[in-house]
Amino acid sequence: MTGFETFGMAVAVATVFAFIARKTHQPTIIAYIAAGMVLGPVGLGILAQTELTKILSELGLVFLLFLIGLEIDVKKVREVLRPTVLIGIFQMILTFGLGAITGFLLGFTLIESIFIGAASMFSSTALVVKLLTDKDETSSLPGRLDVGILLIQDVAVVIILALISTQLNSPTQAILRLGEVFVMIGVIGVLSYLSSQYLLPQAFKKLSKDLHSFFIHGIAWAFALIFLAQQLNLSMEIGAFFAGLSLAQLPYSRELQERVRPLTDIFMAVFFINFGLKIVPGQLTAYITEALIASAVLIAGKFVIIFLLTDRMKFTPQTSFKAAVNMTQISEFSLILGALALSEGLIGSELVGFISLVAVITMGISSYLLNYNQEIFEAVEHLLERFKSEDKQDVSIERLEEHAVVVGYDKITEKLLDDLKRHYEDVVIVDRSSRKVDELAESDFEFIYGDFRHSEIRRAAGLKDAEILVSVAPEFEVNREILEHVRPETTVFVKADEVDEAADLYEMGAHYVIIRNILTGEKMSDYVKLFLEDRELFLKEIEDDVNHIKYGGREDV
Repeated sequence: MTGFETFGMAVAVATVFAFIARKTHQPTIIAYIAAGMVLGPVGLGILAQTELTKILSELGLVFLLFLIGLEIDVKKVREVLRPTVLIGIFQMILTFGLGAITGFLLGFTLIESIFIGAASMFSSTALVVKLLTDKDETSSLPGRLDVGILLIQDVAVVIILALISTQLNSPTQAILRLGEVFVMIGVIGVLSYLSSQYLLPQAFKKLSKDLHSFFIHGIAWAFALIFLAQQLNLSMEIGAFFAGLSLAQLPYSRELQERVRPLTDIFMAVFFINFGLKIVPGQLTAYITEALIASAVLIAGKFVIIFLLTDRMKFTPQTSFKAAVNMTQISEFSLILGALALSEGLIGSELVGFISLVAVITMGISSYLLNYNQEIFEAVEHLLERFKSEDKQDVSIERLEEHAVVVGYDKITEKLLDDLKRHYEDVVIVDRSSRKVDELAESDFEFIYGDFRHSEIRRAAGLKDAEILVSVAPEFEVNREILEHVRPETTVFVKADEVDEAADLYEMGAHYVIIRNILTGEKMSDYVKLFLEDRELFLKEIEDDVNHIKYGGREDV
């Protein structure tokens, strides 16, 4: 089969598997890996990895790191930066030791045990971020801790891969290479920061008027930094991450996230399909007993290590438990590490098979652990009583709850904002007009640029936790989308142009529908009546409105 035929069949089968997984409430990632294994050498032997599936799976990691960068608002992660760095560093050290000792006790050589330890250090960025996103937990405290730890691990992966792929004949060469990698990461990081401050805001302000062009230029910026990273002998993933991070500081990032996420989902599906296609029967059977033992040790060991480290940072048992249970697998980067070590002649193909089998087992089990982390915590909460104490308090993170959401910014909602601000600690404004970005971004309100029909925008606005929502969006589809996704307890005010639309919106659960034509008619009727009864009073009443239109400027409502 050609690469395109292989790709087409793999995606078709994976789609069927994913449909079954969703119907049976199983993680779709497991469905993708299973599809690859069933079609690949370990199963029916119909398909094999091709250059196309390899390239697309690499793009999956690239877009995943770009999306992770896009989701990080630097101002919102400062409060967890220190504990995240400490947990990430010590977790890698301790897990390396656990993996190496486990490998040695299972009968592997010292060199092989060292590589098993290195492969054990990392958790799966692809799996954890995908499932946290699906569960809308990336903005929770455990989610932010996990994403931060994963990013530290990703940097460590880049350093290790750079050291393995370089012929190092002495400790001095290793130290020099390590310093070079840090300098290169610093260069691309500084460029990313300066761009986010001085170049990107003005460029994307102009581009935001054309959303198609806006998306294309966002992707172009990502590939520009990917190219720069490769020129600096860094991985594509590092360039993609810094590209996303620089764009995340702009008010347009949420809209870009919405447009990038479907691409990421497609490429990540191919990544996991390709993962299954790469596995060959001989590799899986060589160390199957050892892989089962190692998987059990690593799942339990990684949980205990991360739980105790997080607990040591004085987080509550619930936060420590969920942050730890989410990270019990080994990473897709472990497979890349193993493949590179094999190509350098440092390990044999059987050890790569062992690492692949451990990855399949730990990813499969941890998918369920992550998917049901809250239920598992509730079941074992009584066992964690000894870890509770008054000095353990979760960091206060910005999370929208019981707040107000305003969709559309015009003269109507402008008059409401001060009243809403007096009653609600958080007021979120969502608007897709590029003309208002600067004004709203500099206001005291939280502003999100984008179309409220997009799920990423609704998630960013905290729609499911809002107490009141006011929408002056002129499109009926936008207001229908609001009413379909808002919780029943939320009070909703929306706008309609026609009585029939208003009736439909009331039927869908709106509490009050502003009908522009009726309000206009009533206002005009009142003024005409006043004019006929008392012309002087009429002129006095309309004076403010006339002056506002003449001297305040007109805006569409």
